[in-house]
Amino acid sequence: MARVSGEFLKQYPLYKVEELKDPVVFVVDMVNGFVKEGALHDTAIHEITPSILSFVEECACRTIFVADAHPLHAREFASFPAHCVEGTSESEVIDELRPYIHELFHKNSTNTFHCPGFQEFLKDIRQYKDIVITGCCSDICIMQFALTLQSWLNEHDCSSMKIIVPIDMIETYHIEGIHDAAAENEFSIRNMAASGIQIVQTVEGRR
Repeated sequence: MARVSGEFLKQYPLYKVEELKDPVVFVVDMVNGFVKEGALHDTAIHEITPSILSFVEECACRTIFVADAHPLHAREFASFPAHCVEGTSESEVIDELRPYIHELFHKNSTNTFHCPGFQEFLKDIRQYKDIVITGCCSDICIMQFALTLQSWLNEHDCSSMKIIVPIDMIETYHIEGIHDAAAENEFSIRNMAASGIQIVQTVEGRR
């Protein structure tokens, strides 16, 4: 569960798996370099793993994993410490979720929308109604992806499609005095909701 206050969480509804319509699920950056090791990891992010794992099993729909995989001298490293260099263990999806990988996109920026795999996926996107986005970090990779995709759906008048972000399946990192996880989570969730993205506490139950 994203670190948010109890009162904040109550603002958002529960959702059931059977309510999903022609869904596709994205699991973003649940890699060792953000969950288990490296300069940008926060082990607290691992606490959303059981929720994602359970949901992927329950949904039993197309699930696409997305993983940071940067070249050694990536431009992004001017803004963030070096992380998830391609070919290292940091760029690999955590072991707990690896059995569920059937499709894997690699990205060299914070925004999944711009990676080559997703640009190819866009050709077929209209066959889906609900796009569920999970993973980390809520205020960076999740929010950028969700907002960019939402604006694309608006531009192309894809009125039958919606983006769903479950609070119990996203999280961000915490650095005391620098990056407050609870504050960043609540900011990003409010921002996404204000843009028409459907925020829910969780997606529960079986079909």
